[in-house]
Amino acid sequence: MIKLGSKIHDLGKALMTPISVIAAAGIFLGLASALQNPNVMGDSFTQMKALQLVIGFIRQVSSALFANLPLFFAVATAMGLANAEKATAAFSAVIGFVGLHVGINYSLLAQNITPATTTVEHLTAQGMPSTEALIFASEFTRTLGIFTYNMSVLGGVSGRAYHHVAAQSFLYHRAADRRRVFGGRRFVPIITVVVLPVVGVLVSLIWPTIALGIQWVGELIGRTGEIGTFIYATSERLLIPTGLHHIINETVRFTPLGGVTTVDHQSVVGALNIFNAALTNPGAVSDDVTREATRFLAQGKIPVMMFGLPAAALAMYHCARPEHKDRVKALMMAGALASFTTGITEPLEFCFIFVSPVLYILHAILMGLSFVLMQMLGVMIGNVQGGAIDWVIFGILGGSKTHWWYPLILGVIYAPLYYFTFRWVILRMQVKTPGREEEMESEELRGSAPARTSTSTAAASSSASDKTANIIKGLGGEQNIASVDCCFTRLRVKVKDMNQVVDKTLMTTGAMGVKRVTETDVHVIYGPQVEKIANDVKVELAT
Repeated sequence: MIKLGSKIHDLGKALMTPISVIAAAGIFLGLASALQNPNVMGDSFTQMKALQLVIGFIRQVSSALFANLPLFFAVATAMGLANAEKATAAFSAVIGFVGLHVGINYSLLAQNITPATTTVEHLTAQGMPSTEALIFASEFTRTLGIFTYNMSVLGGVSGRAYHHVAAQSFLYHRAADRRRVFGGRRFVPIITVVVLPVVGVLVSLIWPTIALGIQWVGELIGRTGEIGTFIYATSERLLIPTGLHHIINETVRFTPLGGVTTVDHQSVVGALNIFNAALTNPGAVSDDVTREATRFLAQGKIPVMMFGLPAAALAMYHCARPEHKDRVKALMMAGALASFTTGITEPLEFCFIFVSPVLYILHAILMGLSFVLMQMLGVMIGNVQGGAIDWVIFGILGGSKTHWWYPLILGVIYAPLYYFTFRWVILRMQVKTPGREEEMESEELRGSAPARTSTSTAAASSSASDKTANIIKGLGGEQNIASVDCCFTRLRVKVKDMNQVVDKTLMTTGAMGVKRVTETDVHVIYGPQVEKIANDVKVELAT
């Protein structure tokens, strides 16, 4: 159980790299979207071709980062979970990710499921009802140009899972004869490219069943009033890491389950279509019909995106260790700004969903309650993002009939609720949110304080090479060390025999504590300078 917890911790830490990238991309995407919106900047500004070309370029780059997020997660997960040969792990992850989707693609083509046969036009021409056609077409996408199922980041993380298990349990231990042409590190990508396409074929056979289950939930949502709204919003939030939330969204936004009305003697189907029709044809759709449609749209997200998640970001920042606050501050500010302005929440949500299911379930429930309350209060704000841009354009500028002040009032309540709840859970359950990955307990600090004082002079007087040699000696010698890595403050070492680790020797090297995590994992606490120490140890072991 301890080993599983350590791996979950490693996974959460590994995902910080792509999260940091998309946090910055989210800000650029939101600003670019606003600068290209005539309702925000005016027609004269949006008609400046040269300037709009530059803004469009920024938007394209930012959108590309989000479009390839599954690949980034695959690489980051590989590097974070690998105990050794991280470059090989990252390379194999890319191969595995491509191989997985190639396998899915081959299986789809064998079933005559192609980009041409999955368009709504083709499906309806074959006699499929438009509702079913919309839902079926939404299950597919292109990933790196490969026609495949829309698996979002789950495809990246799950595609990496095979490589990690194989590498740890078989490849590095039983195929480690590096003298062979296809042995050692070379064998890892080779076996990955052989096996992952087969895994992709198997995935393609079970994924439709999963999609049918999500579709059934979507049908339930459309028929149960406030209860259905709660189920929709909560489920949509819980399913975001899997990519399956798009099926629920497509169901309510573009099918009769989201509402049906008539405009100019033509049927308009789906919540988003109804809202857009109301904007395009003022007065043609009654406010009651539009209000019923918007219960599935942006209005329920606004209190969470603009107030709740930024408050959660503040809580995570305050819970970070002092030496990590600068790093965490930049991450939290970027994520909070992206959430507040555009409703892009992944940079913040991925900071806690993998390290604390409790926080993520709580977040999903609060999102569901927000949607229900906005529906009960008669709010009428559409679109799909839920940030300040939507609130201003479709709320305030829409007039008093939108009841735009209710999301603001609920947001003022949600901000302290999110802050104090997140802070309490993080501290009470020792959740490893950013900046807390290697938090030391106060007892450990107190117990090691004398050692720091008594060894500081000795550590300063000894040369770097002597210090490195003593670290290796304290870990039981070169023959006892399986792998060496580090995080923000700790030297992470896998050893073959924990009994050979000598705490007293390690403390003479300036360590502030030694913590045995599992039967083979030991953490030596050095503080922020640990990265240099880890590099010195790796160099010494390689010579």
